[in-house]
Amino acid sequence: MNYRPFGRTGLQISPLALGTDNLANPTPEEESLAILDAAVAGGINLIDTSNSYAKGEAERIIGKWLKRRGKRDDVLIATKVFYPTSPNVNDRGLSRRHIMQACEESLARLGTDYIDVYQTHRPDMSVAMDEILRAMDDLVTQGKVRMFGSTTAPAWWLTESLFTSQMNGWVKFASEQSPYNLLDRRIENELIPMCQRHNLAVLVWSPMAMGMLAGRYASADVPPPDSRAILRGGIYADRITKRGVEVGNAFAQLARAHGYDPAQLAILWAKDQPGITAPIIGPRTLAQLQNLLPVLGMALSDELRAACDELVAPGSVVCSFFNTAPWMKWKFV
Repeated sequence: MNYRPFGRTGLQISPLALGTDNLANPTPEEESLAILDAAVAGGINLIDTSNSYAKGEAERIIGKWLKRRGKRDDVLIATKVFYPTSPNVNDRGLSRRHIMQACEESLARLGTDYIDVYQTHRPDMSVAMDEILRAMDDLVTQGKVRMFGSTTAPAWWLTESLFTSQMNGWVKFASEQSPYNLLDRRIENELIPMCQRHNLAVLVWSPMAMGMLAGRYASADVPPPDSRAILRGGIYADRITKRGVEVGNAFAQLARAHGYDPAQLAILWAKDQPGITAPIIGPRTLAQLQNLLPVLGMALSDELRAACDELVAPGSVVCSFFNTAPWMKWKFV
């Protein structure tokens, strides 16, 4: 296993991370526990979750697994705060109140004394940067959080956070987690260079573009019955476009022509792109996880990298995976 540095923190992580958005929704608990076991046995040491996944059930399942496993220090747990956690109007966003309260609730569900990486699930432009950072700095001082990161944030917001922390002597963001796949390469333009400049770890979500890069879509109008586009609809369905499916199927043909399973090549491509610390894989089944684990030992050839660039040029976009980021002004015309 060739572990990678997690930015400037001194930690080493596996070149794939396990995402848990499917735990309890729709993956049953016992299979969820089996996925966690198999991921760690296969070499993955970073588990990414959120207090909003399955209304907290994903964290609870991870907590049950941690208790059963009995080796908390073998893995890094990353969770998130931002989305509503109750009908209370103040139980959302990145106010100091919500950050502190949500952290306590996540610790209770996870059954642990500390969170390795506590992430802002989205930037909150309505809250002053120093309010957010001071709350996070206090959690680190209290030992409840080891480090903190952001998710789906613009480069300028992260840069502001780094200078605000520098001026006040507070702990800085250690990582960013953004959508990234062959169909949406926009983070290559500003975000990745900024993270490289300041040595932030970069985790990326949806590296298979919701299955489009796995060749699972015959057309944009008829998604697979077990896809998120069908099971969850809304923002998930909006990411599926005719052009995205066309490019995804061309990518799948390219993968098979070079002897790869398309899903594996989609993950491999993201894993081996410059500036990427680890893509997050979110298997729905144990079989899906077992199919992706071999990517840990694979390397992307220059020939395949160039062929992928021919399909979607560096820095460009075919379909948007930033559709849950209001700050990203983008519309296909």
